[in-house]
Amino acid sequence: MLEPNGPLSPEIYWRRRALAIGVIIVALAIVIWLVTMVARGGDSAGAGSAAATTTSAESSASATSSTSSIASSAPSSAAPTTTSAAAQPAAQPCQDQSLALKVTVGQPTYKVGDQPAFGTVITNISSAACSRDLGAGPQFLVYTLDGQRRLWASNDCNQDDPAEVKTLKAGEQLSYKGTWFGTTSQPQCAGDRLQVPAGAYMVVAQLGAVRSAAEPFNLAS
Repeated sequence: MLEPNGPLSPEIYWRRRALAIGVIIVALAIVIWLVTMVARGGDSAGAGSAAATTTSAESSASATSSTSSIASSAPSSAAPTTTSAAAQPAAQPCQDQSLALKVTVGQPTYKVGDQPAFGTVITNISSAACSRDLGAGPQFLVYTLDGQRRLWASNDCNQDDPAEVKTLKAGEQLSYKGTWFGTTSQPQCAGDRLQVPAGAYMVVAQLGAVRSAAEPFNLAS
């Protein structure tokens, strides 16, 4: 509704002024509210970003720590591993008094022309391991039953056996076998080899200066 031209009445003037002031106040309030909301929104976003950055940094640090832990616990292939075995002392030579021999005969009686079978067992009777050249092995010797005449020795015609050093632990035993063709022999395989006649005989095993007890056997015609 249009008002007539002319000076405004004091009442209308103050009403309009109050209305303008009210509009200004409302506008300021809206502006302040918008600024406050924008400021809060920015702070929240910034806080979220900072939190995200912190979490990312912590995750990265955790990952780095885990990687370092794994790397530390993993064995290094570059570092050489040295395992030194204790050097085993060499066995001392077997002295004659450290060994014992026992001889056996395959059967008590053979026929003339048969090949009697002998056996012997070497035992380390000492309390420590020792070594001995047993390449030729112990030799078997056949005597007349009274022991007065040696008829045959297994090493008379077999002297080219290569050396073979063996180590025997304390109490360890080694077994050897031999066969006699029933003929005589001499050292260095000298002389003729004659058929031994029927009779009573005995065999002895010998290694160096060590001799076994004699074992008797017979040759029957």
